Amino acid sequence: MSATGEPRRCPALLVAAPASGQGKTTVTAALARMHVRLGRKVRVFKSGPDFLDPQIHAVASGVPVYNIDLGMCGEDDIARRLYDAAGEADLILVEGVMGLFDGAPSAADIACRFGLPVMTVIDARAMAQTFGAVAHGLASYRPQLPFAGVLANQVGSPRHADMLAASLPAGMRWFGAVLRDADGTLPERHLGLMQAAEISDLDARLDRLADNLARTGAAELPPAVTFDAAPITPTPPLLAGHRIAVARDAAYGFIYPANLDALRALGATLTFFSPLAGDTLPECDAVWLPGGYPELHGAQLAANRDFWEALRGHVDAGWPVLAECGGMMSLFETLVDKGGQQHAVGGLLPGRTVMQQRLAALGLQTAELPEGPVRGHTFHYSKSETPLPPWGHARTADGRQGEAIYRCGRLTASYVHLYFPSHPAAIGRLFARGGG
Repeated sequence: MSATGEPRRCPALLVAAPASGQGKTTVTAALARMHVRLGRKVRVFKSGPDFLDPQIHAVASGVPVYNIDLGMCGEDDIARRLYDAAGEADLILVEGVMGLFDGAPSAADIACRFGLPVMTVIDARAMAQTFGAVAHGLASYRPQLPFAGVLANQVGSPRHADMLAASLPAGMRWFGAVLRDADGTLPERHLGLMQAAEISDLDARLDRLADNLARTGAAELPPAVTFDAAPITPTPPLLAGHRIAVARDAAYGFIYPANLDALRALGATLTFFSPLAGDTLPECDAVWLPGGYPELHGAQLAANRDFWEALRGHVDAGWPVLAECGGMMSLFETLVDKGGQQHAVGGLLPGRTVMQQRLAALGLQTAELPEGPVRGHTFHYSKSETPLPPWGHARTADGRQGEAIYRCGRLTASYVHLYFPSHPAAIGRLFARGGG
């Protein structure tokens, strides 16, 4: 492992909030689109293990969006991505996760470790002078935090904005106020925002959001941050000559760009296909069924019998398959959606998956696979009922038993979404024809 290269400097900003639901994603996407329209190259990152917000930011910025999370990705992975971005971008934006100090590690930990100035977005729709107290608390709670200032979201009127600005402590930067705009919101469902490809007018919404933000005077670039060269670990070509079929559509859309990069770095050739569109399994050496929303497309998935039969033949022949969360859900005999409708889906695993009304699991976990430990996270509203005994279980960050991991031959299935760069060699052995 070695680190080479001179330090790089690039304007950067971490967009945070006192809690979820304050408008971080909307403001980050608006900032990205606004600066892109000004002719700047913007690189956006998402703090935390999130699939949906990065899709929005990728459309807003025009380039893929990577996750940076100290728990899942690790410090070296983050440092390398920020350093690379600083060499090509005019602005780096990082969207925080939950509240600024929530989690261990938190968005504040990332800001402190990498010196990222923090702009806090506060939903002010039911707030007046208390706005200043909240801003003061966020700025002073952790003295070493590089706090840059505050932006008011969901503001009712210019007079309301003036009142909020006047409440701030002396010397705190006012980034401006974004007025309430129902037509500029981003649509949501049970796991968060809708996938970018499902929002037909997303570009128009992003332009409207950028227009709203431009009126605040937020076009000024933040201060430049110094990013040091990061360690580089060579990736062994364990998948050279391997073709991996990756399901990618509205049912299987939860894919980290870093995972695709990791597979390619291991030497694999990737072939994308859509079970929803009626595709059968392409010619391949291994299959990856990522997470997504199979519960919204049960009837279509159930109808694609050619695919399921081909996948069963692939597994019976001893070839590798990785099925994560939604991918695993669709492998059971029955999928019960939120409306109670039952769909006869893959049938490669005994039992059924049933959607719940409440969140069933959330958090970072490490899958201790025979090929090696791989970090990831879990986030789902469904429950799987199966007589199949687990091969083992993932572990939570504090050492508790986590999600079940099922192994049937070379088929590996779990609710855990794996972050491939956390252990590329283990991923290479997992997908390799001969195993590990």
